[in-house]
Amino acid sequence: MQYLYCLANASLTLRVVEYFSNNGLPVKFITVISQFDGWVVNVKMKSSIPVKKDKDIRAFLGELGIVYSPTELISQALSSLEAGQSVLNVMRRYHVVVVSHGRPQPDEIEIFRQDFIRGLGYCPQTLA
Repeated sequence: MQYLYCLANASLTLRVVEYFSNNGLPVKFITVISQFDGWVVNVKMKSSIPVKKDKDIRAFLGELGIVYSPTELISQALSSLEAGQSVLNVMRRYHVVVVSHGRPQPDEIEIFRQDFIRGLGYCPQTLA
C-alpha cells in the first residue's frame, strides 16, 4: 500500500511524518521531497492494512494535502530510492531535494527547514 501526496508547507509535512511515526503503522519507508511550490510525501507500507484504517489515513492526508501525480522525473527519483540507490546519488541524478528517506524522521525536516531559512534570511511560505 502506498500514499503519495503533495503538501503546501513544512508544518503540514511534519504533521504527516509524525502521524505515521506515532501510530504504530507498518511503514516500510517515507520519502520527503522539497520542491519550489510544496512538498511531496511518499509513504510505502510493509504490508496491507485494514480498509477502515486505510480510509482514516486517506481522510487525514486529504485534509492536509492533495493526491500527487508525479512528474516523470519525480517518479524516477522515487523508484530509484525504493530500489536502494543512495539519497545523494538520486539528488545528483534527478536534481531533486530529498529531505528524508527511510524511517520517519521529523528531525530531518526541521533541520532542513531551519538551515534553508538561515541561508535565505527569510522564511518562504513553503517552509512555514
